[in-house]
Amino acid sequence: MDDPTSDLPLRLGILGAARIAPMAVVRPAAAVPEVRIHGIAARVPARAGDFQVKHSIEKAYPTYDALLADEEIDAIYNPLPNGLHEAWTIRALEAGKHVLCEKPFAANAAEAERMAEAARVADRKLVEAFHYRYHPLAARMREIVESGELGVVRRIETSVCFPLPFFSDIRYDFALGGGALMDAGCYAVHLVRFLAGAEPVVVSARPTLRTPDVDRAMEAELRFEDGRTGRIRCSLFSPRLLSVSAVVRGDRGQMQVWNPILPHFHHRLTVKSGEGTRRETVYGESTYTHQLRAFARLVRDGVPVPTDPADAIANMRVIDAIYDRAGMKRRGVG
Repeated sequence: MDDPTSDLPLRLGILGAARIAPMAVVRPAAAVPEVRIHGIAARVPARAGDFQVKHSIEKAYPTYDALLADEEIDAIYNPLPNGLHEAWTIRALEAGKHVLCEKPFAANAAEAERMAEAARVADRKLVEAFHYRYHPLAARMREIVESGELGVVRRIETSVCFPLPFFSDIRYDFALGGGALMDAGCYAVHLVRFLAGAEPVVVSARPTLRTPDVDRAMEAELRFEDGRTGRIRCSLFSPRLLSVSAVVRGDRGQMQVWNPILPHFHHRLTVKSGEGTRRETVYGESTYTHQLRAFARLVRDGVPVPTDPADAIANMRVIDAIYDRAGMKRRGVG
């Protein structure tokens, strides 16, 4: 794939038999002829073998390093636990592979910066997998905000809350970069930044703790340089069991979007203004299919993507600042 004129598909290897991998890349690859799932490696080799058989993948590797050493692999999908993103993404880049790395990009902004530098040095493409940004709904939301229909925007609120009551899950493991803000809140932070088109200052943060170092819910107040305010809410286990939404309030109207993260399943966009109430549905393929196609075009043709390393670093800086305001340790810090 170093030859941009090549008609060969991008040969993708998967690091880890993660639950998200079939939805994120395996099934989308069936609709994206520019990509072929070439191999899988897992911490436990038997899991890689099972995954290979179940999903009809060409190769299973005994170790992550064996997959990275295969010159037939062009790119890597990294869905490993958050705390392992930096190490294995950098190893993949140094092995000459392009990388699609699951969100959150890293455990903290310093790790994200090192990953970005590794991609620059290796001259490889690196993308954070905020898949919702690739669905047409994302562009439509931003279009409405920027159109002036809502008037002067005053406040943006985002919420990503869903139940995960199994405290043995790795998403509650501090050493692996766990916490509600990392797993669910990274979406809320990314979404508020996207809708604002600007970077916020964190005014305050209030965690609900699972352990002294791990949040099971988080709420943070934000402020933008032009005076707009914002709020993010996220939880893995709290009374707010299910809330995935974005609200933008202006002095002439309001836009509310339910399920902006997985809109291909179902979503609802509502605009209320002096002219009445309007509801829209924005059609598109799976967010993951859109994302995988964009990743292939970036590698093949250099077509820019919105979730590049600079954007990833900016998102991690806000996450770090929220943990700081909450009086908690940043992830990846002993």
